[in-house]
Amino acid sequence: MADAAPRILELAEHALSTPFPLRVRAWDGSEAGPSGAPVLVFARRKALRRLLWRPGELGLARAWVAGDLDIEGDLYQALDLLAELLWERPEPGPAHGTAESIRKAAAALRDPVTYRLARSALALSGPGLPPAPPPEEVRKRAGSAHTRRRDKVAVSHHYDVGNDFYENVLGPSMVYSCAVWPDFTDAPPDGTATEAVPASLDDAQRAKLDLVCRKLQLQPGRRLLDVGCGWGSMVMHAAEHYGVRATGITLSGEQASYARKRIADAGLTAQIEIRVQDYRDVRDGPYDAISSIGMAEHVGSQGYLEYARTLYSLVRPGGRVLNHQIARRPLADEEGYHVDEFIDRYVFPDGELSPIGTTVARLEEAGFEVRDVEALREHYARTLRAWVANLEAAWPEAVAATSEGRARVWRLYMAACAVSFQRNRIGVNQVLAVRTPDDGASGMPATRTAWLS
Repeated sequence: MADAAPRILELAEHALSTPFPLRVRAWDGSEAGPSGAPVLVFARRKALRRLLWRPGELGLARAWVAGDLDIEGDLYQALDLLAELLWERPEPGPAHGTAESIRKAAAALRDPVTYRLARSALALSGPGLPPAPPPEEVRKRAGSAHTRRRDKVAVSHHYDVGNDFYENVLGPSMVYSCAVWPDFTDAPPDGTATEAVPASLDDAQRAKLDLVCRKLQLQPGRRLLDVGCGWGSMVMHAAEHYGVRATGITLSGEQASYARKRIADAGLTAQIEIRVQDYRDVRDGPYDAISSIGMAEHVGSQGYLEYARTLYSLVRPGGRVLNHQIARRPLADEEGYHVDEFIDRYVFPDGELSPIGTTVARLEEAGFEVRDVEALREHYARTLRAWVANLEAAWPEAVAATSEGRARVWRLYMAACAVSFQRNRIGVNQVLAVRTPDDGASGMPATRTAWLS
C-alpha cells in the first residue's frame, strides 16, 4: 500500500511540534498534507535517509542538490513557509554527535510515539549508511580560515564555476551584487514593487554602478581601485563614463581573463588594469577612491579590521571608500553566532556576515569617517528573483556549463536569499567613508544631493 507520504508528514509534524505547511509526495506516489500548498517531493527514499542522518538544513540541502528532494509549485512560497521551521529556529545537531546529544536522543526514544515514528522512519528510508554528500559540497578544510592560500581556494570554489554559467544567471551586465532599481516606489513583503515603467536587470545594475561612481565623486584622471572586481563591470563603467584610471583586483583567474577580454573589446586597456591579487598585497597606493562591492563578505570577522586598515592605507587623504556589503541581524549573544552550513559548504566557503553596526565600527576604528549608510534590502530581493528567473529560463545551458548539482545549488541559494531579504533576516548596505585629512576638510557635500540628482 502506498503510504510513505502520510508517514513522512506525521514524522515531520512530530519532530517540529507544529503542522507541516507543505504538501508531501513520496517516491511511491502517495501524497499527504494541505491541498493547494507547494509540494515537497521525495523523489527517492534516499532523501529521507539523508534527513535522518543529518537533520535540519544541511540534510535538506544535500537531498536537494543530489536531486533526491524537489519542490513543485511556487519555490518562494515554499521557502517562505519553511523559513520559521528551518532558518529561524535552532539548528539540530548530528544524530551521532556528543554524549549529550546521545543522551537526549535516548530519552526521546523512551516516548512511545517517538519510538514508533523512529522505527517507521528507519523502515521507510531503507538500510545502509548515510549517502555520500553530493560532489559539489566543500569538504572539511585544514588550517586557519582567511589565509591567502585558503581565501584563494574559497573564491575559486564560488567564482570559477564557469563564465558561461554566470552569463546565463547574471545576463549581459555580468554584475554579481545587488542592483538598484530606479522604478521602486513601494516594496511590500512579497518582494514585488509598484512600477511605472519597469526597469530591466541591466538597467538596474547600471544604475547601481553609476550610484557608486557618484558617491565616490569620480572624475577624469583620478585613480580608482576596485577590490573584488568580478568580471570588470565596475571598472569599465567608471572608465567609460567618468574617465578614471582604474585597477581591478580579484582572486579568480576565470574572472580576470573574462574581464581583460571585455576591456580589450571595449578599447579601454589604456585606462584599466586587471590583476589576480589579494587586497593585502596591493602596494601601489594611494588611490583617489576605492570601491568594494560584494567582496567584504569573504573577509571574515577576525580579519575585518585588517581589511579596513588596508583600505585606509591605500586611499589618499580626502579620498573616499564605498563598501557595499550584505549584513545580518545582530544577536543577543554574538559569541553564539554560527555560519550557515549550506552556504559554507556549497556556496561561500569561509564567508561570514556581520551586522551593519560592526562594519561601521571597524571602518571608523581603522581611521575612516563614515559619512553615509544606505540600505538596499528590498532591491536585493528583487535582484535575486531576476537572477533565478534567468537561471530557470536558461536551465539546459546552465547545467551544460557546469553540472546539474551546481545549478541546483545556485537556484536554491538565490531563491532562499531572496526570501531572507524579504523577511528582513539579512540586509545589504552601501557605506560611504572618507579618509578625512588632519585639518578636518573632508570635501564631502553637505547633503546627498550630489549623488541623488
